[in-house]
Order: sequence, then structure tokens, then C-alpha cells
Amino acid sequence: MPLRRGRLALPDAGERARAQVEPSAAATATATATAAGPRLSRRFRTRTALRRGAEPRPGLRGGGRPGEPAARAAGRQGVPARAPLRALRLRRGHGRGERAEEPLAELSHYVVARPIYSEAGFQEENERRPPLPPTLRERAQAACRCSRKRAFQITRSFLPILEWLPNYRVKEWLISDVISGVSTGLVATLQGLAYALLVAVPVGYGLYSAFFPILTYFFLGTSRHISVGPFPVVSLMVGSVVLSMAPDDNFLIDGSNATGTNGTGTLIDTESRDAQRVLIASTLTFLVGILQVVFGVLQIGFIVRYLADPLVGGFTTAAAFQVLVSQLKIVLNVSTKNYNGVLSIIYTLIETFEKIGTTNIADLIAGLLTIFVCMVVKEINDRFKHKIPIPIPIEVIVTIVATGISYAADLEKKYNAGIVKSIPRGFLPPEPPDVSLFSQMIAASFSIAIVAYAIAVSVGKVYATKYDYAIDGNQEFIAFGFSNIFSGAFSCFVATTALSRTAVQESTGGKTQVAGIISAGIVLISIVALGKLLEPLQKSVLAAVVIANLKGMFMQVFDVPRLWRQNKVDAMIWVFTCVASIILGLDLGLLAGLLFGLLTVVLRVQFPSWGGFGNIPGTDIYKKVKDYKNVIEPEGVKILKFSSPIFYANIDGLKSSLKSTVGFDAVKVYNKRLKALRKIQKLIKKGKLKATKNGIISEPGINNEAFETDEEPEDNEDLQVPTKEVEIQVDWNSELPVKVNIPKVPIHSLILDFGAVTFLDIVAVRSIKTIIREFERIDVRVYFASYQDNLISQLERSAFFDDIVRKDIFFLTVHDAVLYIRNRMTYSDSQDPIFEKISLMQESKEPTEFTETSCPDDELDVQEEAMRRLAS
Repeated sequence: MPLRRGRLALPDAGERARAQVEPSAAATATATATAAGPRLSRRFRTRTALRRGAEPRPGLRGGGRPGEPAARAAGRQGVPARAPLRALRLRRGHGRGERAEEPLAELSHYVVARPIYSEAGFQEENERRPPLPPTLRERAQAACRCSRKRAFQITRSFLPILEWLPNYRVKEWLISDVISGVSTGLVATLQGLAYALLVAVPVGYGLYSAFFPILTYFFLGTSRHISVGPFPVVSLMVGSVVLSMAPDDNFLIDGSNATGTNGTGTLIDTESRDAQRVLIASTLTFLVGILQVVFGVLQIGFIVRYLADPLVGGFTTAAAFQVLVSQLKIVLNVSTKNYNGVLSIIYTLIETFEKIGTTNIADLIAGLLTIFVCMVVKEINDRFKHKIPIPIPIEVIVTIVATGISYAADLEKKYNAGIVKSIPRGFLPPEPPDVSLFSQMIAASFSIAIVAYAIAVSVGKVYATKYDYAIDGNQEFIAFGFSNIFSGAFSCFVATTALSRTAVQESTGGKTQVAGIISAGIVLISIVALGKLLEPLQKSVLAAVVIANLKGMFMQVFDVPRLWRQNKVDAMIWVFTCVASIILGLDLGLLAGLLFGLLTVVLRVQFPSWGGFGNIPGTDIYKKVKDYKNVIEPEGVKILKFSSPIFYANIDGLKSSLKSTVGFDAVKVYNKRLKALRKIQKLIKKGKLKATKNGIISEPGINNEAFETDEEPEDNEDLQVPTKEVEIQVDWNSELPVKVNIPKVPIHSLILDFGAVTFLDIVAVRSIKTIIREFERIDVRVYFASYQDNLISQLERSAFFDDIVRKDIFFLTVHDAVLYIRNRMTYSDSQDPIFEKISLMQESKEPTEFTETSCPDDELDVQEEAMRRLAS
């Protein structure tokens, strides 16, 4: 490894050949270097040049030509080469490795004395010497180097199970996890069967969806308490895609091969239909998993932040309403068409009530009883959860009782009740997804992936906060993505987390995902052995279980009055999202709610809060004048605070707030003053006004024609006359001899409080600079206070500062600006600040003459001086 340039030089081939010519010179040089050693060990000197022989040409090695070898140059000039010196060179490690001796050679005409260090000198110098920067090769080696500890950290980031499983407390947690897993597994079995009805696939595939996702999430998930599996809202979104891509009308056949009807007398091949719907659901699950993995790898878990709580509340409430409508026809056992898209829920309700006369009484009674019993027992569990150690698994109890009654009474044959009929035993072999369907479901899969992730993360964060651990949003994306990819290969539909199952798992004592694995074991037993026992179960009971679990979502309606009192915009987002999701469907409704929420943000930024501020007496605190009674505005100063970033969309709002705060329009004031000056000039030209030391006065006894309405049109011929400038003092706050309505300007300073301004775009920068110039023209100075640090650099890049707009108008606080203004006004000139010098444009081709009148001498002198100004 070569050392730093200028420290030690290594010999080249020419110097080695030249070193053999004069060994005595080498000994002399060595003695010189040795003698200088103790002194150089304290202070490192890179080179000590000793003159010998002819003067070398500067910039050439050995005094030769450019690129000429040193030995040849030495021979040509007749100068003997020198023998090599022996000096110490550090090995790789910047002074921390071993030392080695290596022959070094000098330049042709310079003896480079290398410092010979003692051990202490080397140590001292190495500690003082800065480390060499790493080379590209070293950086690459460091990046590719992987220690055992680093490998474990990387593996643990992808497998969170390695973080909590080694710390698992077997004696304390195992029994609780077993009890929780058994309870959750029973609930998951029943909910899997019930939610399969929402997806419009055979109920047996709901058991697969309650089993397979848990296996992968156990290793990849960061939440320890959520129960992974089907969820009503997500299942309904999947079902809408399934029904739109595989409606009953695509499987109509003749009567010889029929296996079912669609309620209108038309025969349907249900086997082919169910197989196609299972394929669509599993393909959609696979695609959703891919999208979730991609989102996790790209670290865009922040996207869920745009799903605000009011938006999620309105969306889930609308989804619960759609679930209710879809399960209502199953409770009634009424066959309807499968509607999808805009107003589908309205069409379903209309057709359901039109055919309500065909309701199956046995299914209706079983469904109503199930809903009533489940809701009552759930309410008891909620109210007495501190006294009941384990919640009553009412779904399991109701299902077992309903199955026994249906089997004993033979409800299918006697009352034509709709039952499950067949549940496949064992597992189906994995099947690849139908990639050709991706293009038809990519839009829906995107919304499903986001909604499923948002539900899981929101529930997971609740329990993570409660039990003091953290979950990684991006890792959750990856965990659910791989779970859906894995389960999609086994004919499952999209999995997320269910509120009711998670509540059961947590309330029964579940500590970790070991409870989830045990619940998967219970579902596995149901798939392998208990599936056939559930075949007599009525579908209306499963639909009633789904409806009973929607209670928490429907209770969100009572959040609307509270939101309206707290924040009307959030309440509007809730209502809009709910209505849009009911009318347009869940996918379009979610998109509409998201866009409406973003629109409210844009509007709130475009029309932010602002107001004039005043000082609380005796303090350096400034508060809004409208909100506080005792604040006092500084005399002649207006303070405006604009609480928003300033950009092209709200720059007009800043201008309007300025007008409201100061009480006038700076541009209008300036134009009115120019108009008044034109009229004054006309009267001076006619001799009806004259100039004195006190300003402009009208001639006594003469009818003043200047008092004319403000709306009188100006003489266009006069406006085209070339003009010249004349300076005159006018008191704009006093009564003028012309009838022009000029707004009063009671202030001399304006302070803009930019404490809430986080950024400015180029349009805002230009507009603010224009505002400063407009106020400067009417003698009102503009100052800025409480600005963010990044605004100055942003203004510099935008060429904001010039000779007029300087950095001395920026202050750290509003109070600093007020104190500066007071000092400036205190030590200003003795001239009355109400008077200002303005440029009066002469609108005549010839010099204007005053009317000859008898006046005192001093007054005539003033008139003559004014005439000379007009003529100049």
C-alpha cells in the first residue's frame, strides 16, 4: 500500500541503477539522515534537500528532460548518481502494523534525507497523523465484508421470529398461548366458513384461508397479538371481483347437465362456476401478495398514512352495510342476481325485497336466533370482561347447537333449508395462478392490498402500544405479501387480520404468535377430521355469525356527531367516504374518499388561517387581535401571520389577507394618488392652485373646479402629452383641494410573521417581492419575522435580494422587528413623516406658469422656485 504523497518516496529503476555508482555518497547521506533523526522524530519533515552539482531545471526529475529516466539524465549532465538511503516505511494499517526497512533512492540532484525515527517517535507521529482515506477497493471490501453479528442482524430483520422466540417464557406464556390458540382456532374455523360466502366460493375454501396465511406470518410478522385470516371487508372486495369476472350468466347450460339454478329458472353449471371462481380468488390473492411484497421492499409503508381515521371509519361502515345486504339474502334464503359495480347494493336490496315472499322460514328463524344470541353474549363479554377470565365462545356454541338441530330435524329435506352440504377433507395440491387474469384485476388488487394492509397495521399498532413493543410497517407489508403468495397457491383468498378473532386471542391470554400457530392447528383438525360433521350446518347460521360480528363497525356511526363537534372537515370526509362506498362500490368509493380527503388538505392549505397580531402589554408575546381582548397593536405598525406554506395556489389568499389586515389596497392607493396629482397639476396650470411653504393651497374667491367626482373620465388628450418630473410635498392624510377619494394610510410599517411558513415556491417569491415594492411606493416598509432557517437560502437561490430588498428586513422574532421600528422612528429625521416627496408628472408641452396675483415677497419666492422646478 503506497504511503501518502510527500511522506516517503520509493525508488524507481533508474534510481537503483544510479545508486551503485557512488557508494561513498550514500554513506554520507545516511550519516546526515541519522544525525537529523532525533530532531525529526519530534517534528516530521517530509524532505530535506541538499544542494549538489548543477542547478536542476525546475519541475523535472533529476534535472533532465520531461519523461527522461533519472540515470540517463545524471549521465548526460556529468553528475554521479547517489546511493540509496535506508529508511523506515510503515506497512498497511496507518502506523499500527509492523515496520519494515526498504531501500530508497534520491533524486538526481537532491539528497532527500528520510527521517529515522525512534520507537517513541513513531508512536507519537502515528497517533498525531490523520488516517488515510479508504480507497475504492477498501470501501468495496468493507461493504462486502460480513461478520457473524452482522449476518444475524440482517437475518433477524427479515425473520422477526428470531427476535422474540429466544426470549419466549415457556413456563409463564405457554399455557396462556395454548388456551388462547384453542379458542381462536374455533372462532377462526367458523369465520372461515362464513366469510367464504362473501367471496362467493364453496365454504370449505374458507378453512384453507384460515390456515395457510398463519404459517408464513408466524416467521415474518412483527405483531405478536393479531390473528391472521379472512376479514369481512376484504372478503367482500374479493367477492366483488370474483362475481364481476365469473357471473352466473357465463355458466348457463341446458337442463341435461344442470347442477343448480340462479333463482330465475335458468340452469347453471355450478361445478364449473365454483372452480372458476376459486381460480379467480386464488389468482387475485397471489397478485395482491406480489404487490404487498413490492411495497414492502420499496419501503412505501407510509402510504397507509393517507388513509386517515375518518376515511377508514366511513369506508368500513359502508363495507359493513354491503356485507349486511349480501348476507341478508342468505339469511332469508332468497336467490337474486349477482350485481356488481355502481348502485349494485341498491339493485340487490330491491330484488331481495321483491322476492321476500319466497323466504325460507327455517333459515330465517335460525338466522335471527343466531344474531340475537351472539350479540347478547358479546355484549355480556364486553361488560364483564374483567370478571370473566375467558370470553364465552358463543359462535362455537351456536354452531354446534345449530348443526345438531339441523342434523336431528333433517331441515334440508323437511323444510328445504340451505345447508353447507359438503366440505372437502384434506388439502388440495398447490396450483399456479392464471397469469392471464392479472390485467383484468390489477386495479382492484391494488386497492385490496392497501386496505388489507391498513386494517392489519392499525389493529397491530393498538396492541403494540398496549404491550410496549414496536411493529415495522414495511416488514408487515412483506409478511402479509408472502402469506398471500403462499396461500394463493393453495386456493385461498386474501388474508389480513380480523378484529373479533384478534380480540379473542388477546383476551384469552395470548402472548405471542404461538397462539396463532395453535389456532392454525385447530383449523387443521377441522380440515382433516371435523369438516364432515359441519355439513348439516345451515348457511343462514354462518351468515348470521357474519352479521353479528359487524356490530363494532356499525357502532362507528355514532362517531359522526363527535367528529362534527371536533372537526367538521373530518366529519365530512367520514360521511362522503361512506356514501361514496355504498353507491359506487368499495373500490371506487375508497378512491373517491381518498381524493376527497386530499382535496380538503389542499383547500385547507390554500385557504389557511391568518390574522392581525398585537402585543400583550409588558411582554414580548404577540397574539391574534380578534381572539384576545387586551392585546395592543403597535402604533403605525400592522402585524400579519400567515399560517401555511406559500405557493402558487394560495398566493392570492396572502394578498387578500394583507388588504384585510392593513385596511387598504397598496396598488389602489398609489393609483389614486397619481390621479390626484394629475388634477392638482391641471389646477396649477389654470392658476387656481398655488404652492406655498405649507404645500398646495387654492386661490381664495375663485370657484375651484377641481372638486369633481372620482368617477369622472380623464382627458385622454392630456394623458398623451410628454411629461416631466417635479417634486412637491403633499399631506395625503389631510383634506386635498381635489375631490379624489384617496384611502388613508395610517401605518408606516408592516411585519409579516413567517413562523408557520415552511416553504416558498418561485411564484410566491416573485409575488412577495412585488408586495414589498408596492408598499415601498406609498412609504410603508415591510419586514419579516420568525422565519424558518431554510427560507433565507431559498430566497437567495430565487434571486430575491437586490439593492431595494435587503437582508436587514429579516428579524428573528416579531418583538425584535417592533423594537427596531420604534428606534428607527425615534431617531428619524425631524421632517414630518406624514409628508412625502413624490414625483409629479408634468403633463404640458410648455412650462407651467402660476396665475399672477399679489402676494408677499416670501410667497412669490416660493412660487418662482416652483415654476423653475416645473420648467426644468
